[in-house]
Amino acid sequence: MKKLSSLLGTTILAVGLTGILSGCGKEEKAAAPAAPAAAPVPELIARKDLFGNPSRNGASISPDGASVAFLAPRDGVMNVWVAPIGQIDAAKPLTADTERPIRRFLWAPDGSSVLYLQDKGGNEDFLLYGVDVATAQTKLLTPFEKTTVQIVGISDKVPDAILVGLNNRDERWHDVHKLDLKTGKLTLVYKNDGYAGFDADKNLTLRLASKPLPDGGVQVERMDKGGKNTPILTIAAEDVLSSGISGIPVEGGVAYLLSTAGRDKAALYTLDLKDGATKLLAESDKADIGGIMANPETGEVEAFNVDYMKDEWTPVGDAVAADIAFLNEQAKGQWGVTSRSRDDNLWTIAIDRVTEPAAFFLYDRKAKSLTRLFTVRPNLEGKTLAPMQALEIPSRDGKVLVSYLTLPPNADANGDGKPDQPLPLVLNVHGGPWARDSFGYHSEHQWLANRGYAVLSVNFRGSTGFGKGFTNAGDLQWGRTMHDDLIDAVDWAVKNGVAPQDKVAIYGGSYGGYATLWGMTNTPDRFACGVDIVGPSNLNTLLASVPAYWAAFFEQLARRVGDPRTDEGKVLLTERSPLTYADKIAKPLLIAQGANDPRVKQAESDQIVAAMKAKNIPVTYALYPDEGHGFARPTNRTSFYAVAEGFLSHCLGGRQEPVGTDFDGSSLQVLEGSDYVPGLKDALAVKK
Repeated sequence: MKKLSSLLGTTILAVGLTGILSGCGKEEKAAAPAAPAAAPVPELIARKDLFGNPSRNGASISPDGASVAFLAPRDGVMNVWVAPIGQIDAAKPLTADTERPIRRFLWAPDGSSVLYLQDKGGNEDFLLYGVDVATAQTKLLTPFEKTTVQIVGISDKVPDAILVGLNNRDERWHDVHKLDLKTGKLTLVYKNDGYAGFDADKNLTLRLASKPLPDGGVQVERMDKGGKNTPILTIAAEDVLSSGISGIPVEGGVAYLLSTAGRDKAALYTLDLKDGATKLLAESDKADIGGIMANPETGEVEAFNVDYMKDEWTPVGDAVAADIAFLNEQAKGQWGVTSRSRDDNLWTIAIDRVTEPAAFFLYDRKAKSLTRLFTVRPNLEGKTLAPMQALEIPSRDGKVLVSYLTLPPNADANGDGKPDQPLPLVLNVHGGPWARDSFGYHSEHQWLANRGYAVLSVNFRGSTGFGKGFTNAGDLQWGRTMHDDLIDAVDWAVKNGVAPQDKVAIYGGSYGGYATLWGMTNTPDRFACGVDIVGPSNLNTLLASVPAYWAAFFEQLARRVGDPRTDEGKVLLTERSPLTYADKIAKPLLIAQGANDPRVKQAESDQIVAAMKAKNIPVTYALYPDEGHGFARPTNRTSFYAVAEGFLSHCLGGRQEPVGTDFDGSSLQVLEGSDYVPGLKDALAVKK
């Protein structure tokens, strides 16, 4: 089982992922040195260029290295395309989804088909499809209702089958099946009545099972022949979010393990599958080891990454040491490997240089050449994009908050990292909360900076990647020290001349939406306005309505948010729910929700909107009937950002692109408060 990722999740608003309000020059006075000329105001970048469909995205090389698959629009919907290597413009569409964008795909082990996952309307009931590369015929491989498919195992050693997890028998637990990719036949491998996940070796033999424990910990068990499972490792509850299995190499006697047992930062170990003994392979004193790069044939670990302020890859041994050195020199930005051919000569690489759109490249190891495949958003090429600063902001109790600040281009003439004059600030809070913000191109940062705002993203306590002590410091601290960290970051920005105290907005999705609601209800004097996207307002109803297949993680939720099964827990959850304080809201608030959200149900937004209406408190409420935990359809994304842009412009005074046709084709419904955003009602009246 991999490390448990954020289950409340970051909001899916952009696929994959300027201007100052006035000139910086001062009036020249007689007999005084000439002041620098006013910085030019950058072109207003269209929302559709930032948030509409990318031109291409997500390159993945076929196992034989002959073709590359990627996502690109087909009749306005992101689908899978395939092109011969070196002939990207000869690409042909492979899939033909007409409703929702495909966001995750992978090659079948033999390269004859491409597999992809798709849900309906954002309900996260992801089913698995296969499409034949030669004929483009698509087949639903898991024809079940109310089922969320998991990919358990895939290996080139077994070219015609994969392992999948299906919760169609018991929605809480995923039974493991072997799926024959040629015939579509599903064969039960393991009936699951209480395991969070499984790990298979290169032969698709289940080797490890991870069982959630009553205290929130996880017991890793060796799966022996005859159906017997033998415990070999216990991951303590405090280590669960930063520990987990990261693969089993062909040799098969060990697994790779990321663990914080007996230490603060996650290190990389081998785990002996016979006796559970561990051996240290790599560690960092700055941040957790976040993941590994493994050989596609042997599964042997060859490198690991650590993301403190920026992401860095370090080789393990010599196998890819020269490649990492080459990419570090040639990429001129952060890079990541997205796929490797079976012979390991060709890699696809994503490169992020922040101030230009991300691009995918083909790396030839033998030739030591890096060739551009495509730019994700070519419409942004030549545009003035904003740089990002990585910062360390101190909290009031001595913690270090790794944060990221983006200023509008031309707002910092002397290059000291601070604007020439304080700017309206948008505090952009990440979801999760067991996730993190990272350095790189960020579509919302670029959008907001282009409109004239400073943008600050903060890794508050509870965020992952900085050691278990920092993550666990957020336990039971929703609305307490987690929020204090956000306030401390705002205070830092005000003190350092980044923003005036009365021109700060709070904005975020999922947990970031919760933080917005908490800020508007409990620190209303600190924010001029707020934007909440799929944020929970009532922690009791949130935890009472989580998906059934979160059963394996529920003890962690109770431990870290509050336990709804106890009287004490219910009191705490009520105390930390923004809904409890809805009558304290005194500043403009925009709420956006997907009607099919399985994580943060529509009731979370409905409740606080109703409470505000009962107190005659203004609120603007946007609902998307065909979306879930975030907005996947490009017309919905651009329409939301058009609403949010008008809202923020009215509140903070930033630049605004006219709505134009950005509402057309969207499912946007403004259920409340269209009058509170200037021009919104008129734009809705002409929506097509």
